[in-house]
Amino acid sequence: MHAAWTLWVAATVLCALAGCASDPARLPIGSTRTQALQQLGKPTATYALPGGGERLQYSREPAGYQVDNVDLDAAGRVVAVRSMLTYPLYDNPIQLNKWTEADVLRAYGKPYQVTRVSSFDGAVWSWQYIDNYMPRLFYVYFNPTGVVVRYDTGENPQIELGGK
Repeated sequence: MHAAWTLWVAATVLCALAGCASDPARLPIGSTRTQALQQLGKPTATYALPGGGERLQYSREPAGYQVDNVDLDAAGRVVAVRSMLTYPLYDNPIQLNKWTEADVLRAYGKPYQVTRVSSFDGAVWSWQYIDNYMPRLFYVYFNPTGVVVRYDTGENPQIELGGK
């Protein structure tokens, strides 16, 4: 367990040091799309937003613990920057029995992993995140038609149990 924890801390520190210049939280509201791309680089995904806007998504999954969304209005100006995996249940936008896989991708990006469990008939997507300096997992459960029916958080056994 100690070796896995040490590796996780070292990777987190290196990512933090390397990412300071490209931290989406440092992008000023009102910046242009061009300025956002110059500062942050190529997004991991882009999504159309209602009203002609666009979302630039910067995900560090599956190896990292952050997904940042930079929302642009129809004129191509930054109107919002949001880190999605800062304890997901506090300000979670997911609408149960309404959101689909496409809605979840637009909000959280590609998951860390997709699994199935015998006690649930559907896919379970998960993302890694940090809460109180502890690695955790955020789970979203989809029914067989791809609609969200629940979400939850839990321990990250691969880190906390040393990858066993």
